[in-house]
Amino acid sequence: MTLLGMPTVPAQLTRDMGNGLTFTAGHHFALDPALEIDMFLERLFGPLSVIAQITKRCNFDCNMCSETKMLPDPTLKQLERMRDNLAGVPRIFLSGGEPLLRRDFGDIVDMFADAGHVLAVPTNATKGLQHARRMAGKVAFANIGLEGPRATTNRVRGDYDEVMRGVRALQGAGIPLSLSAVVFRSTLDTLQFTCQIGDVLDVGKVKFILPLRKGNALDLDENEFISEDEAARAFDRLLDLRSVHDWRPALRMTTWTPENEGHMIVVEPNGLTNAWPVYDAPDLFEPLGNLLEEPVSEIWKRYRFKRNHVMKYLGRSIRTAGREVKPGA
Repeated sequence: MTLLGMPTVPAQLTRDMGNGLTFTAGHHFALDPALEIDMFLERLFGPLSVIAQITKRCNFDCNMCSETKMLPDPTLKQLERMRDNLAGVPRIFLSGGEPLLRRDFGDIVDMFADAGHVLAVPTNATKGLQHARRMAGKVAFANIGLEGPRATTNRVRGDYDEVMRGVRALQGAGIPLSLSAVVFRSTLDTLQFTCQIGDVLDVGKVKFILPLRKGNALDLDENEFISEDEAARAFDRLLDLRSVHDWRPALRMTTWTPENEGHMIVVEPNGLTNAWPVYDAPDLFEPLGNLLEEPVSEIWKRYRFKRNHVMKYLGRSIRTAGREVKPGA
């Protein structure tokens, strides 16, 4: 334990993924500088990262939530089939909804960890106490949704104190963390506090994302959506403050430009696999196939956003600042 009573989190190491690709301590991918993007794309027979929704259920009702339909949870047998069809994908997000609502979440982690993927878990952490021990040593990082200080998180997402209790449980089990915050105009002044919280928690990265016009976000006041220029100014301001306050986590900000369209591949609980967000598609989903019926390598062949996918996950089409290493670390 540290002097502040916080558990010590193990060092977040760089992992060689092959083909010139590494997974870094900032919880993102990096490419050998000697490799050009076109050369790297020619080597790819599947995606770098896939979001697998193991449930659509959630115990929060976030203002920006993009879910528009409920589906039954996939069975373990179905998830095993999806896992087999995701062979060769470097990173998989076991996502939701809120994935930790599944009582069998530990079994799902074991299933995917045994396949050798880098596993990441986007979560509100409220069920962290129940699942932390089963995740330990198998999950590369948990990505915690947090919009900053208590009042802001309570207004935008859910119970801040419940989230932080789960965060402590995850850290107590030695699970590395990242933070993810959706940026509204009314939360711009709190972004610096999200960075400060991330620094105190020693997270790998703090990621900011602009909301998409889908699901609950359709009810947001139009004034809450900031422009690309405003996002750039906000990120530059964070970089200035980062220098002043010596924040260590990597910083990321994703906005919805043509270069980022369709960059995510999302597998729904029924196996339907989509490019997302595709700006003129219904629900922003462009169907690609069904992972229960064919391997991801076949789905990848008909995926038309390959360059956007690679550029985003390599940090080339978003705003980025790398993780600072502490002296002596």
